[in-house]
Amino acid sequence: MTKYTALITGGSKGIGADLGQRLIAKGYDVVSLSRGTPEWSDAQLHHVEVDLLDATATQSAAAEIAAKHNITHLVHNAGMIWPNLLEEASSSDLAGLTQLHLGAPLIMLQACLPSMKANGFGRVLFNGSRAALGVPTRTAYSATKAGIIGMARTWALELAPHGITVNVVSPGPVQTDNFWGIIPKGSAREEELAKRIPVGRLGNVRDISNAFLFFCDPENGFVTGQTLYVCGGGSVGAMSL
Repeated sequence: MTKYTALITGGSKGIGADLGQRLIAKGYDVVSLSRGTPEWSDAQLHHVEVDLLDATATQSAAAEIAAKHNITHLVHNAGMIWPNLLEEASSSDLAGLTQLHLGAPLIMLQACLPSMKANGFGRVLFNGSRAALGVPTRTAYSATKAGIIGMARTWALELAPHGITVNVVSPGPVQTDNFWGIIPKGSAREEELAKRIPVGRLGNVRDISNAFLFFCDPENGFVTGQTLYVCGGGSVGAMSL
């Protein structure tokens, strides 16, 4: 193949925006899905507004995209945290984040899969989390991010014969709006957390998009079903947020 089109959920800002811009620089077209208007623009950027928490709306958006674009790369980057201690966690938290982290990529891939199989090529990527290993206040988030790993490994086995790889990038603490929604930007708590990370700093969006670019590369077809922790060493030992 000589032309690639990446579908990126949560591509309007942060990690998704940085990855989208870097893929466009490589000649890709990019389709971004988000609830709001992207904070960036480009002639090769196509935006579809959708709330991925809504399964019906997600199915409509997926059908529209599959009809208009030959998607070669699916990057499920969108995510939310919804922190709660165990006593305040609810089944609705689990249901919502299951739809966002697991249901949405399932719907999107089912729509794009026929063309990927016909092309004999595809790259499917997830934005996971170091929290899959366990973090206080993350009952629903950790559970669904851990679920991503199992789903990706299953898909990797099913899709390998079709030239489609499936991998997970699992960030540690990264300076994004999601992170600052939990830990105030510029706070003493943020500084203290950075000191506890083995490499001595928080991650940034470029750290994560670097990993995504590796898995996106058409030449990297011998790596599938893997989870890469991009966490400054935080997955090696105990670290509490």
